[in-house]
Amino acid sequence: MAMAPYACDPARSRGRQYAEAGGEQRGPRDIFQRDRDRIIHSISFRRLRHKTQVFVAPDGDHYRVRLTHSLEVAQIGRTIARVLGLNEDLTEALCLAHDIGHPPFGHSGEDALEAALAAHGGFDHNAHCLRTLMLLENAYPAFPGLNLSWEMLEGLAKHNGPVTAPNWAMREIDEAFPLELESWPSLEAQVAALSDDIAYDNHDIDDGLRAGILTLDQLLAVPLVARSWQAVTARHPGVPHEKLLRELVREQIGLMVNDLIATTRANLAALGLEDAGVSAIRAAARPVVAFSDAMREEERTLKRFMYANLYHHPRQLAAAARAQVIVTDLYAAYQGDPALMGEGWEAACGAQEPYRSRHIADYIAGMTDRFATQAHRRIFGTADGQDNPADAA
Repeated sequence: MAMAPYACDPARSRGRQYAEAGGEQRGPRDIFQRDRDRIIHSISFRRLRHKTQVFVAPDGDHYRVRLTHSLEVAQIGRTIARVLGLNEDLTEALCLAHDIGHPPFGHSGEDALEAALAAHGGFDHNAHCLRTLMLLENAYPAFPGLNLSWEMLEGLAKHNGPVTAPNWAMREIDEAFPLELESWPSLEAQVAALSDDIAYDNHDIDDGLRAGILTLDQLLAVPLVARSWQAVTARHPGVPHEKLLRELVREQIGLMVNDLIATTRANLAALGLEDAGVSAIRAAARPVVAFSDAMREEERTLKRFMYANLYHHPRQLAAAARAQVIVTDLYAAYQGDPALMGEGWEAACGAQEPYRSRHIADYIAGMTDRFATQAHRRIFGTADGQDNPADAA
């Protein structure tokens, strides 16, 4: 399918921060395809397999983690991009990379690092994603980071919209390679952002049901779920309800994807952007990729339900509290003795603030749930009897 005029064209990319020997074309891959492949082959991407999505350090093999979530986001994003005539490779790369900045234990770990760095600029997982990909990954001899395209980095920086108050990490990145933070991102980035919402809104239902924290009766109080369940049971009369739960999730994903596509097409027409280039998308006064007003309200209602009944469930809160203790303890331990981080990280630590504290946070943020738990056990032992945050559940 030919790309639309408003899609990001790899032939017109603004390029990379560092020029590379041999230019952009290496074999059959264009710049965005190479970005995607650099993400997939990176250490940071592989570590997502042991980072929390919903459940901290889950014992079950069937629960989602950051890696499987990112793959599901990419599948949704690529489908939407294809229908809208966007660049599928850039969309996929953005979807795959969007969670790389998350520290161990998800938002619990992020909250602990934010508190630890309160006097040193704080911590933000989105800015840390770019920091990881531009500075901390060490895959190439000629430059730091993965040297991703401008369009890739812009999309990661702004996939949730313009950044009007960047934190220290985002400011440093923008100064080194300006990303026009106050404009809207490409449609590919906007698709990636809402594909993330669609994936976790629905797949977290699946995991919540599997864990026994959510029940179908609870979920049917949510209008979107009730409407979807009615459609599923009408299509499959007489089938036991437990066999239809995955079908319910698929139904809802389909409803949300189709609504997003129809609304985005209507927005392109209303804003006169159907034949416009990507620069006009960035200059728009509002996002173009969106749900309808009705679906947006239904999606918000579903989110409120999920926070009240899954994310803030007592079992989850207990595990999150334990996870915060682990991250806070590790930060204090490395501040007291940087040698605990290992030779390479100790040598680069230094004594001057805020760089020392930010360096320690870089080290902790790169950990998986499993590695952080093991590091805590090595340093502090297991006197409290809870060496795994999942034990609190």
